[in-house]
Amino acid sequence: MPRKFVLQINGSERTTTTDDDRPLLDVLREDFQLTGAKYGCGEGACGACTVLVGGQPTRSCITRVADAEGQSIQTIEGLATEGRLHAVQQAFLDHQAMQCGYCVPGHIMTAVAFTQQNPGASREQIVAAMSEHLCRCCNYPNLLAAVTSAVARP
Repeated sequence: MPRKFVLQINGSERTTTTDDDRPLLDVLREDFQLTGAKYGCGEGACGACTVLVGGQPTRSCITRVADAEGQSIQTIEGLATEGRLHAVQQAFLDHQAMQCGYCVPGHIMTAVAFTQQNPGASREQIVAAMSEHLCRCCNYPNLLAAVTSAVARP
């Protein structure tokens, strides 16, 4: 049975009425037109739908909207502030870490959480953190270079 949800998305309160079991990805894309998170596998395996929930990378295709209620939700649309890209977004541009771009928002969201929690991380730690994301263009060297650069930024 549908009910009202008040969600904190990108620093703003948003309201929708939907079923508890509806995937967060559907709510973000369809109810709020936040289309940065992408439909991929639908099973939480590829990472294209990754957003931050409570500061943690979360596969929104398998996360119920009810489970995200009461937590801060951040999407790629909410990263830039005052017209300036987030440092991770800038690193992805600087290192040409996108080809088709489909997987990039999910990579960036995981990288944002990782760089905040692991300043000065080693290459091995970066590879491990990013290893659960798939890139169908196989642009992994540039993706890793971007995250490595972002980790090194003050």
